[in-house]
Amino acid sequence: MRPKITPRENELVMREDDFIVSKTDKTGVITYCNRIFMEFAKYEEKDLIGQQHNIIRHPDMPRCIFKLLWDTLHDKREINAYVKNLSSDGSYYWVFANVTSSYDDNGELKGYYSVRRKPEKQKLDKVKKLYKDLLNEEKKYGPKEGLQASERMLNNILQEQGKSYEEFIFSL
Repeated sequence: MRPKITPRENELVMREDDFIVSKTDKTGVITYCNRIFMEFAKYEEKDLIGQQHNIIRHPDMPRCIFKLLWDTLHDKREINAYVKNLSSDGSYYWVFANVTSSYDDNGELKGYYSVRRKPEKQKLDKVKKLYKDLLNEEKKYGPKEGLQASERMLNNILQEQGKSYEEFIFSL
C-alpha cells in the first residue's frame, strides 16, 4: 500500500510546449509515461509503471468527472477534460487532457492513451468554480448518493446550456 499524500497549496504550472503522455492497460495500470509526466507527478518511472493511473488523483476532483470519463471511453468515444492532479510531494497541477481508447489489430480494447497540455487560464477559472460546486454537492451526501447528486448537477448544467460535455468544455 502506498503512503497517503497530503495535498498542499503549491501549484506546478505546465510550460506552453509541454505535453504529458501516458498509456495504460484496460484496467488503468500505467504501461508508459513520458519524462514530463514524471517531472510533474514527481515520481520516477519505476514508481509509476505498474501503478493505477489514479496514483495522481487529487482529492479536489469531483468523482462525477471521472465517471463521465469512463462512461465516455466505454462508449468508444474520446474525451477532453480538465483534471487537477496530485504530485508525490503534495503539489498539484492542472491539465487539459485528451483520453482515447487503444485497440489491437483485432479491434479488441488494449488500453488507453492520454495526452495532456497546459490549460487556458480563462477556461480553467470557470472549470475550477464548476468542480468546486460539484465537489461540494458530492460532500453533502454519502459516497454513492454524492456521486449521483453531482452527476445530476452536471447534467442539469449541460441541459440548461443545451450542450454535451464536450461542447460545453470547448465553449468555455
